[in-house]
Amino acid sequence: MYRIAMMVIRLFWKAPYYLFQIWRCGKNDEVSFEKAYACVKKVTIAANKAGRVKIESHGLENIPKENGFIFFPNHQGLYDVLAVLESCPVPFAFVIKKEASNVILLKQVSEALGSLAIDREDIRQSMKVIQEVTKQVKGGKNFLIFAEGTRSKEGNKLQDFKGGSFKSAVKAQCPIVPCALIDAYKPFDQKSIKPVTVKIIYLPPIYYNEYKGMKTVEIAAEVKKRIEEAIPMWL
Repeated sequence: MYRIAMMVIRLFWKAPYYLFQIWRCGKNDEVSFEKAYACVKKVTIAANKAGRVKIESHGLENIPKENGFIFFPNHQGLYDVLAVLESCPVPFAFVIKKEASNVILLKQVSEALGSLAIDREDIRQSMKVIQEVTKQVKGGKNFLIFAEGTRSKEGNKLQDFKGGSFKSAVKAQCPIVPCALIDAYKPFDQKSIKPVTVKIIYLPPIYYNEYKGMKTVEIAAEVKKRIEEAIPMWL
């Protein structure tokens, strides 16, 4: 958390303004999704610069040209979404676990982008979130879902991907975009403020006609496999 403190200190005079702008995006229905994303992205870039975090992205050409898809990155820590927000040229919302939905700033960013909180202990509520993501993806909105469910505590080593995380993609029949996050655990989980580089690799999308005959657990295993194979290549 040392780096978070450094971000706040270095942005001390601007932080209240940034927080207000993001809060306003979440409360004003007249602010478009694209404008809200641009606002959040601007603040993210400033925060990363203040925190001495460099984002190195590859495979941007693999992001589908047509909206209505879901990113599935590996999950390393609280910093993960910031890496994707700075690097990704297209707007997206995300599914966040209920426990993190009230964390300051994360809460405001979530509301600004129309992201959804999921309670993994409540099956009925989880199904409602899956249905809502399906509906919005069909309508052309992009989402990000962490299929591991919780962050890995072993750095760049992946946990099992949960099949249930892919139900929205299957129901929406949308492209699945595997993303490999590398060293994303370092900015917030290490007790250091030394400059750090986080890499994100956007892998080729998996289209519905490629996975339509597969079970969700099989899709989960395939996405995990592709990310696991990519990480050593980019380390």
